[in-house]
Parts: sequence; structure tokens; C-alpha cells
Amino acid sequence: MAEAHTTSYYAATQHPYTPFPELEGEIKADVVIIGGGFTGVNSAIELADRGFSVVLLEANRIGWGATGRNGGQITGSLSGDKAMAREFRRSLGSDTDDFIWNLRWRGHQIIRKRVNRFAIDCDLKQGHIQTACAPAHLPELRTMYAEAVRRGMADDVEFVEQDRIKEFVDSPIYLGGLVNRRNMHVHSLNLCLGEAQAAAKLGVQVYENSRVLRIEEGARPVVVTKSGRVTADKVLLAGNAYHRLGKRKMRGALFPAALGIVATAPLGKDVARTINPHDMAIYDNRFVLDYHRLTADNRLIFGGGTNYSGRPSSDIAAELRPSIERTFPQLKGVGIEFGWSGLAGIIVNRIPHLGRIAPNIFYAEGYSGHGIATTHIVAEIMAEAISGTMREFDVFAGVRHMRLPLGTWAGQQAIALGMFYYRLKERLR
Repeated sequence: MAEAHTTSYYAATQHPYTPFPELEGEIKADVVIIGGGFTGVNSAIELADRGFSVVLLEANRIGWGATGRNGGQITGSLSGDKAMAREFRRSLGSDTDDFIWNLRWRGHQIIRKRVNRFAIDCDLKQGHIQTACAPAHLPELRTMYAEAVRRGMADDVEFVEQDRIKEFVDSPIYLGGLVNRRNMHVHSLNLCLGEAQAAAKLGVQVYENSRVLRIEEGARPVVVTKSGRVTADKVLLAGNAYHRLGKRKMRGALFPAALGIVATAPLGKDVARTINPHDMAIYDNRFVLDYHRLTADNRLIFGGGTNYSGRPSSDIAAELRPSIERTFPQLKGVGIEFGWSGLAGIIVNRIPHLGRIAPNIFYAEGYSGHGIATTHIVAEIMAEAISGTMREFDVFAGVRHMRLPLGTWAGQQAIALGMFYYRLKERLR
């Protein structure tokens, strides 16, 4: 039986849609995609646009996983950019820096085109601030600002010193910030639902409540669910932290991290515009950061304190309230109406994990907390690869990923220990 969407703000305010049916019986397609989040849905759109017949299978509901549970921020941040520079240089050489820079903004362009092409109502808004919580953060933000200006983004970015930061966010903890008007934020579940409905209109056969039990490999793989079978030329695994398929060959590369997010009661327009006058998304420059933004109905969505042990929080609201009230003392005692968690797929070097477990069975996973923009890019790359154009896929597939030779639980403890080191290092900066 399919699980409903988690009890999040996004689920409570999702646009009504007619649920997609469960797969029953035997069908055939050029490509079958497993996973109905951003990667799977957008890969389906990309492939349908290229003339492929596509079946999309989701175990629960469209956008059920991290796609429908995230902070809603679409930014040009790549947490694995330094590792990308090392790894990609082996295949791209002198083109590496330009390739990585363009990756930062490519997902934004795809999302804007999707929203405009299919008239998706998802509260898409422009504007973002990356803030400094300590003096040591400021030089890094200034360097980022200078690089953006050098790259032609002078009209999109602005470095804000401490004496002006309250013009953008009324908080005592920020010492300055980098404003980026190219970045965006969005109601992520409504974006994915709109994209899924667009995929269906393009001819994609979308099925919910259709958990895949196994994949029978061969010249034409067969994907088996409880009540149906799909025979296809190619298969794409797009389940990220929630799927368990293909783990024999994918073992040790991805580890789930629990994200905790809350949404307050409506603040009212006046309070909302006082704390965030330009309605921008915000995150700070710490390694383990807090992030927040306003919703269309003037609530504060606030997330942070990523739990890398893999254990879910027992009381997300209680854990995040001190951070909210430290960031915005004027919201002390504010009502918290929604609290939810989800699993993000963390890769040790933070580079998305793309590859194949067989010549005709592809996978894509591991966005390490930067999934909305990155999934849309990866979907384009995977569709090109399935179509036979392998250049960008090979860049990612050729990455030397560190694999922890441990079980999932032990691997998560190793990741948690590493994160403790970075938290300690942050405090000493």
C-alpha cells in the first residue's frame, strides 16, 4: 500500500491532483524509470521530448521522498565543487572550471523553462542571501562575489556589509552576506506534481503505489512490481536515499542523512516583511548550516542541524525552535504548525553518483543537500546518455568515489564522526 506524503507544509498546501494508477499487468516501453521524485520525473520529460516511450514507477506518491520534503531553495551552490575540480580535470582538462561554473546555473534555467512551458503554479520566486555568522566567513563570501562579477553576474549579485544586512534580513546573528538575485526558492512538491502532470501529457505512463520488487537483467530488462511487469530496452534507477535496488554494485557510496524542517504559523505580512523585507531564501555560511525562507502565506520555513547518524528526530520543532529564536528573537514563542523530516542522499565527496550497474541499467543519486537544481541537470544528462550521447555522463561516471567498506549503519556513524570534526573546526574559525 502506498504511503501518503509526510505531514509537511508542502503536503498540506499541495494543489489537488488526480492520483496516478497502480501498475497492473504487463507492458513494454523504451525506458522504465524507477522513482517519482525530481530526477525520475524530469528524466521522463527529457526522454519523452526525445521521442522515447517511457514508464515511470513510484512506490508511494509523486514527490514522496526528499523532493517533497526539502527547504525549497534553488541555489548555485555545489558542496562538492573542489572535489569536482580535481576529478573532472582528468576528463575535461582546461574546460573544467567553465563546466563547473555553468553547472551552478544550468538547473535554474531548466526549472524556469519548465515552469513557463507547462504553466506550473509553484510559488517560484527570485532572490537568495548567503550570510556570514562569523568574521571568518566574510573573506570567502567576498571571494565568491568577486568570481561572480568576473563571470558576468554583476547585475545579479551584491555584497552586503554588516551595516546594511538588516535591509535584507532582520537578525542579530548575521555579519554580512552575499545577495544573489539569480537564485530562487519554490514550493517543491507543487513543482514536482506539475512536472509529473506535464510528463503524463507528453505521453509518459506514470504509476504510483508501484514499488519495484526486483529487476530481471538481460538484453531487455524486466522490472517487476507486486501486480505488474515492465519490459524495456533501458532502466533508470532514480530513487536516491530511499531505494534499495542495485545496492550490490552501488554499495558504500551513498548514506542517508535525516533533514529536519518546520513551518511556523502564519506570521502576517507585516512581521514577515520585517524579518525578510525582500522575500529571499537565506542560508548561512557554516559547514552545517541553517536555512530559511518565507512561504506564499507568510510562514517561516526553517531547517537545519542535519542529522548524519541516520536516526530521525523525536521532536523536530523542539530541536529547531532555539535556532529560530536565536536567528529571530522577535519570533520568540511563535507557533510551529508543521514539522517533518526526510532523507537526503549524501556522497562522501559530494559529487552526484552517476553510473551503470549493467550496460542498459543506469542510476543517478546523491545530491548531498543541493537537490532541486542538481536533479534537473542530472535528468538532462541521463536522458542524453540513454539517447546515446555519453560525454557528460562519462564525466560523472568516471569520478573516483570513496566507498566505505561498511554496512549502512556503520557508514552513517563514520559520516557523523566526520561531521563532528567539521563542527568543531567551524567553532575554532
